[in-house]
Amino acid sequence: MNINKLKEAERTFFMEYPQGFDTPEMVEMSKKHKMDKLVDFAKESFKPSAFNQVEETAENMVKMVTRSSMVSLFEKPKFRDAVRGMRIDNKKILVAGLKELIHGDEEKGFNQLLDILSEYKLAKWTLLTVFRCYYYPDKDLLFKPTTVKNVIKKYELEGLTYKPRPSYDFFVTYRENINAMKQQVDASLAPNNAAFSGFLMMTMGTE
Repeated sequence: MNINKLKEAERTFFMEYPQGFDTPEMVEMSKKHKMDKLVDFAKESFKPSAFNQVEETAENMVKMVTRSSMVSLFEKPKFRDAVRGMRIDNKKILVAGLKELIHGDEEKGFNQLLDILSEYKLAKWTLLTVFRCYYYPDKDLLFKPTTVKNVIKKYELEGLTYKPRPSYDFFVTYRENINAMKQQVDASLAPNNAAFSGFLMMTMGTE
């Protein structure tokens, strides 16, 4: 990790937004992402007991993806149509995978979701990470491919080579790096990991 570049990005951001994400302009900008509402929706929709209702939980997965401002407009309808068109046995696999990802064996859940989404050509980083991003906003984040590649390059993150097909090892290692980087900057730049990713993206052109 290149801490010097990270601190330079921090200085640049504070020059324009002195209060970090508490700066009025940033507060206004953040409203469009509806982070708090989506976190509440995730906590209620994907609590352990919710997974007893397969159809309802599958539909809530569609709602989560559809409502997220961080998921590509191209991926939203594809995910919606795929989930709604699934046979019940595949929906059960999908929902069980999400339950493991959030509440159980994280690696097992990740790979189960990866396998079932691959059948529908939807093995995308955004779709594999969107649910934990909102359920665990202080630990997890949504992986946007361009941002991930640029962060790895700019901040010289060792041992990370981005590949389009999601993998659990990369998921864990990149998340660890982001959480380590977050500890190096002022807390106002990281009210949650989605905001911290936004800070990294907004300062990508600074050196």
